[in-house]
Amino acid sequence: MKYLFVIQGEGRGHITQSLSLKRMLEKNGHEVCAMMVGSSAKRRLPDFFVENAGCEIIRFRSPNFLPTPKGKGSPLISSILYNIALLPVYAQSLIKIKKTIETEKPDVVINFYEIMCGFTYGVFKPSVPMVNIAHQYYFLTPDFEYKGKNRFRFKLLNFFSRLTAIGNSGILALSFRPAIDDNEGRIRVVPPLLRQEVLEQEVTTGRYIHGYLLNKGLAKEIEQWSEENLLQPLHFFWDKKEGKKVELLTPMLAMHQLNDKLFLHYMAGCKAFATTGGFESVCEAMYMQKPVLMVPTHIEQECNALDAMDAGAGVFADSFDMNILLKYAKEHKNNSHFRFWVHASERFFMAELTNFEKQQVNERLVPQMGFGF
Repeated sequence: MKYLFVIQGEGRGHITQSLSLKRMLEKNGHEVCAMMVGSSAKRRLPDFFVENAGCEIIRFRSPNFLPTPKGKGSPLISSILYNIALLPVYAQSLIKIKKTIETEKPDVVINFYEIMCGFTYGVFKPSVPMVNIAHQYYFLTPDFEYKGKNRFRFKLLNFFSRLTAIGNSGILALSFRPAIDDNEGRIRVVPPLLRQEVLEQEVTTGRYIHGYLLNKGLAKEIEQWSEENLLQPLHFFWDKKEGKKVELLTPMLAMHQLNDKLFLHYMAGCKAFATTGGFESVCEAMYMQKPVLMVPTHIEQECNALDAMDAGAGVFADSFDMNILLKYAKEHKNNSHFRFWVHASERFFMAELTNFEKQQVNERLVPQMGFGF
């Protein structure tokens, strides 16, 4: 079959998942004709994605949350007003997605949580079936129970997730562990999509703490902690375009520009990992059996963190206090079942996509056979 990927490009999670699935599909004789990536004008595509895509990359503008003046979190009202002002730009994105579908003629569009793709199916109703893939869809299932205090924002998150899946022919919800499928919502719970490079890392336990920040403003918290704890080495990665490849904020705190091979190298050798709570990096840490500190900056990361805690990944905190992580690391117990779940990923995805392919063939054959409904 021929696939077109449409990817939400904020952060590294959906991007790395797309690379993993592309490899999996091609290994099984399928083709990915192009990868469309939606992001803000200021967001740079990671070098590892550009180098490993292996097909045409088509960029378009997509709504995103604004950072606060200090580079932390996302102000909801300001973000909504900002994105409303850009509606004419986003309309062009819908047309671009529609025309790409018409030009490439894929058998299936795979949507990695991109709302512009959902809107394209809502407005133009392409005949090509769309399958949605993301961890966020797991929050729509009865198996997930939100235990936080921001119930209104949780409902908004699920509303947003449904908008990304308008007109879908099936949803694959990535999960930290097996769970019951939501047949009513056509949601199938599947393992994470970790890349082969993650599975092949030689894991050791070093002295340093590893970390990843989407919003560079959060580095101030880590810098302050490092100044007070100069015996603890820290290697963090951030999405900062300008400046050096490595900046020393303190003698023991190195901030690296995002480099995927180097990121995985540091993950494999660290004694613990700190992050804002992105699903992909937490899965990588769990696979390498590293204790995790999660400091969410918005509701999606909060849900990820709550779910990851239940799966035994690590601990939740309100700030990047490495003392919390170091204390937790002493009592952390590895989730021995997680690796088996990850290794089942290819079997799950190929089974689901094969079943989906058969379904599409049957839908084309039934009218020809005179059994119209």
